[in-house]
Amino acid sequence: MAGFGHGTRRYPRSRGRTWSRTGPDRATLGIIGAICAIAGFFVLGIILGPVAIACGWLAMGRTWSGARPVPALVAVVLGAIDTLLAIIWLAGTTTPGNGLF
Repeated sequence: MAGFGHGTRRYPRSRGRTWSRTGPDRATLGIIGAICAIAGFFVLGIILGPVAIACGWLAMGRTWSGARPVPALVAVVLGAIDTLLAIIWLAGTTTPGNGLF
């Protein structure tokens, strides 16, 4: 009997259908990651850089293959640059001298 949707879907409450309702969706995570990466260039780069990388990685679906949304890729790349610059800056402040190298 095909009435009332019976037989059209086998598992209506499967993981693929309800996954996006349990947390933020991928587009939101990508935008949050990009904002954290850009803000990390100005303040707290050592903290906001890894946060941007994590948000971008989760927004990409934890994989490098397939279609990647642009904000997620921007978040990962800028977060990595931000973290690297923060580590270089911190290493420069520990040496005798006035700052960055």
